Amino acid sequence: MEFGLFVQGYVPAARAKVDPEAEHKALIEETEYVIQADKSGFKYAWASEHHFLEEYSHLSANDVYLGYLAHATERIHLGSGIFNPLAPVNHPVKVAEKVAMLDHLSEGRFEFGTGRGAGSHEILGFMPGITDMNHTKELWEETIAEFPRMWLQDEYVGFQGKHWSLPPRKILPKPYGGAHPAMWYAAGSPSSYAMAGRKGLGVLGFSVQKVSDMEWVVESYKNAVKDAEPVGAFVNDNVMVTSTAICAETHAKAVEIAVGGGLNYLQSLLFRYHDTFPRPEGIPEWPELLPEYTEEIVELLIAEELMICGDPDEVLKQCRRWDRAGADQLSFGLPIGIGPEDTMNTIRLIGEHVIPRIDTDPVHRTSRFRAAAT
Repeated sequence: MEFGLFVQGYVPAARAKVDPEAEHKALIEETEYVIQADKSGFKYAWASEHHFLEEYSHLSANDVYLGYLAHATERIHLGSGIFNPLAPVNHPVKVAEKVAMLDHLSEGRFEFGTGRGAGSHEILGFMPGITDMNHTKELWEETIAEFPRMWLQDEYVGFQGKHWSLPPRKILPKPYGGAHPAMWYAAGSPSSYAMAGRKGLGVLGFSVQKVSDMEWVVESYKNAVKDAEPVGAFVNDNVMVTSTAICAETHAKAVEIAVGGGLNYLQSLLFRYHDTFPRPEGIPEWPELLPEYTEEIVELLIAEELMICGDPDEVLKQCRRWDRAGADQLSFGLPIGIGPEDTMNTIRLIGEHVIPRIDTDPVHRTSRFRAAAT
């Protein structure tokens, strides 16, 4: 199992209220987390693209952000988690151009993740008036297979669709090295896993909450991907899942950090904006918040495998549980309202004590797939 980091520009109101530079500091801190993750042996860093989601995610122009990180890092793969390729949000040709440019700047370290938007608040900002959020699926389905054609055809033959069109044109630049980046899809519901598998796409499993939730959706993906008809030049047989992670020198210190991190607020914001995700029983409607975390709640979340938290040996055991369940990549959602020193310490400790004992393969899984296609 490989390891990644996920950043999104989290700027809670409590931080902004006391610091007029809170937004700026949050974005800069996140670049530092990715740079440290690169040094600590993480293989992937994923940057969100969200719009209008106050507090929850201020990272909207992630192409700019990833361009900076391509220069600031050396080995880590940089992924769009996601680029939104729906024509009313980003014209598909411009997305293809950005992907190829980032592939050059990173010298083949770019990972192309796509999706359809976070929920109704974001989607309706670009497509006002639609009443069914599943309308975005039609736009995405129309577009996703065109990207490899834009990259690999000397002159793209053009496209005439329901939602966008283009006459024959040379789409430039072409990706680095004669192949294209690995392609991923952000799955917001269990049925999306099998769909992605049939298309040969890796899955960004942002909707998975716990290990037991993952096991059956991974099985459905792995069954589907066996008979994939890939939209790209190769099958990216890959499931990434996300989890909160807090690692400290002692169990007590890790729990203390979790209690003071305002994690209930971030979770409440998640369900405020991601209203197309399945809502677990007991999640309150915004602006009502989940209860503040206590030591007892944190210990329960650890026991229920809803949070990775503890000293390095405990975190190693918890990560191995995800590995045994079939995850190809475990990506940690950082920052999560926790101070930069504690976040940096989590990255360093996981890099020193956990990653070398689980991810023993020096080659990125997606690099191997890509190389085999050339």
